[in-house]
Amino acid sequence: MIGYLKRLIRSLAAYQVADVVSKFIAVLLLPLYTRYIPPAGYGVVELLGNSVILASIVVRFGMIEAFLRFHFTDADQQRRDALVRRAVAFLLLVTTVASIVLALVAAPLSTALLGRGHVQIFRVAVLGLWTFTNLELAYAVLRVDERVRAYAAASLINVAITIPASVVLVVGLRDGALGLLLANYGASTLVLFGLWWTMRHKLAPRRTVGTERLGQLLRFGLPTVPAEASVYALSIVDRYYVYHHRSPTQAGLYSIAIKLTGVVAFIVRAFQYAWPPLAYSVTSDAEASRLYGLVTTYYALISGWAVVGLTLMGRWILRLLAAHAYFEGYRALPWVALGWAMYGLWVVFLVIAGRAKVTTRNFPAAFVGLLANVILLIVLVPSYGIAGAGIALCGAYAVMLVVMHLLTRHAFQVAFEWRRLVHLTLVLGGIAAAGDLLLPTHGVVGFVTRAAAFAVIPLALLATGFASRQELDGVRSLASVALRRYVVRDPSR
Repeated sequence: MIGYLKRLIRSLAAYQVADVVSKFIAVLLLPLYTRYIPPAGYGVVELLGNSVILASIVVRFGMIEAFLRFHFTDADQQRRDALVRRAVAFLLLVTTVASIVLALVAAPLSTALLGRGHVQIFRVAVLGLWTFTNLELAYAVLRVDERVRAYAAASLINVAITIPASVVLVVGLRDGALGLLLANYGASTLVLFGLWWTMRHKLAPRRTVGTERLGQLLRFGLPTVPAEASVYALSIVDRYYVYHHRSPTQAGLYSIAIKLTGVVAFIVRAFQYAWPPLAYSVTSDAEASRLYGLVTTYYALISGWAVVGLTLMGRWILRLLAAHAYFEGYRALPWVALGWAMYGLWVVFLVIAGRAKVTTRNFPAAFVGLLANVILLIVLVPSYGIAGAGIALCGAYAVMLVVMHLLTRHAFQVAFEWRRLVHLTLVLGGIAAAGDLLLPTHGVVGFVTRAAAFAVIPLALLATGFASRQELDGVRSLASVALRRYVVRDPSR
């Protein structure tokens, strides 16, 4: 079990290094960007960026999900390479056709999504669809091969190109929202071509017998599409609703809240990339059951602690990192952060359904969640604005997770640590709620007291008996090793 956790942590670090660097630099540049891109323009960027991901889920027909699942069913490297070639060729063909069609009908589609006058930026998003989908598969190949250094290098190169290109286009050439999207998707396109070149030995055509046929891959992957699209529609419907039923400016404020929940997004994205390959590689169902439950607890601890931090410190983060016009985005910040964290729990259930080969059950849960989100948006946004949109997002995820658990619990039983999960919820939720309601909302006193409330969380969990004796012994052992290795010096030196 410890070996699996070490692999997960190593993968998490590698998959997140570039994301951490890119988001850190992007956050540092936010005071600059938010002075050159008004909230309405930022709302356009975020709505299009999420629309690209939603469209990507549809046009890839579940091929990436099928690739991840079937890669581990055969140990023969030649057949694994053949699976890579089949998946890459399929996605290249489908995304190229889809992009051509979308570019031809950009005028009416951009008007429906954003209003008039956005045809050019919509076509940049079409390039993003082509690049993003194919790049996701290229990254998936690196992940299943556990080529963590190559993954990190490719991601960092993407960052190294994107950041200066963004500054030149947004600040230097004053291209605003268009420049921000073009820099991101243009850099990703260059990285994609580079990865294809490094994988040319895998992609070179050759005849291999025994690989999964396209129909078999699609039979596994296609049932995942409605569910995954419904889930990601949760990232579209709230911004689309706020954009059209409140204003593009309010959508921009909501989007800046999403951007500033980066610390939770880092955790979720790394978990989303690292967890499925590791989870599917565990051959013993009994061992997988225990591992899935333990990882869920640790994920909830780390992501939940980050949510509390954003809840308590959100106002100061907005004042520091965004222009004054964006300050009201703090109202949505805690709820959006919690929504991100809940999405990571959905990833756990996707793997459970994939392991049990009951991916058709994903869609009912996802559809119910989407329906709940729409209803909650209509009810909450008129009264609570962008905070209501965030609450609706959390409510939708809660409904979806409950339904998914009911649909999968008999297909594959996971040893969830329910007592500890409830314990976490009470401690983290109690400190977040009490701190936000009772502590000052501005000034040095407010900052210091809220930072102290955030810092005391590990002690509160320890004092209330959250950690097991085995976990405490493991921490002491690691600390002892670190002490001997890095602190205690050889007197003879």
